[in-house]
Amino acid sequence: MTTPSDTQSLILSRAATRPGNLALPLPEGLAGAAAKMVVGKMIARGWLEEVEANLRRGEPMWRETGDGHGTTLIATEAGLKAIGIEPVVASAVASVRKAKPKQEAERTPEETGTAKPVVIRAGTKQAQIIAMLQRPEGATVAEMVAATEWLAHTVRGSISGALKKKLGLPITAEKVEGRGTVYRTG
Repeated sequence: MTTPSDTQSLILSRAATRPGNLALPLPEGLAGAAAKMVVGKMIARGWLEEVEANLRRGEPMWRETGDGHGTTLIATEAGLKAIGIEPVVASAVASVRKAKPKQEAERTPEETGTAKPVVIRAGTKQAQIIAMLQRPEGATVAEMVAATEWLAHTVRGSISGALKKKLGLPITAEKVEGRGTVYRTG
């Protein structure tokens, strides 16, 4: 696997801290032909992806498509993995971008981008819970308590507060015979 340059690592690490893994704005001083060259190589390696910009969310534009729309750049799972961020955590953050956007009036300050972006660090208990919720069989509160050594109320609070509200992850709960309530990311 190719190792990212310092500039590419900077772009990817900044994207990891932004909502939806947005890679824009690029580092100061990187513009014009140099920016096109760096971004082109990153897209070719699968580290960045060009997607339609949501101007209502205030997403910065990379280029205009000519029909009144524009594109923006997001870091992919492969790009985040190239700088050492676990793919499970990267896919959880990416799923937030793919979720159906709420109407503007329903959105909270965190969702509109006026709040500080949330960062999921690899190897944390929160990342561990996200990984458990992404398994096909999901996870019960008891299983998450055993894995994290948190109390049950802390696990439930993390699911409803940090994961659902702050990160916007779609989490479902389902009663399963012989297992109890099983939580999964949807």
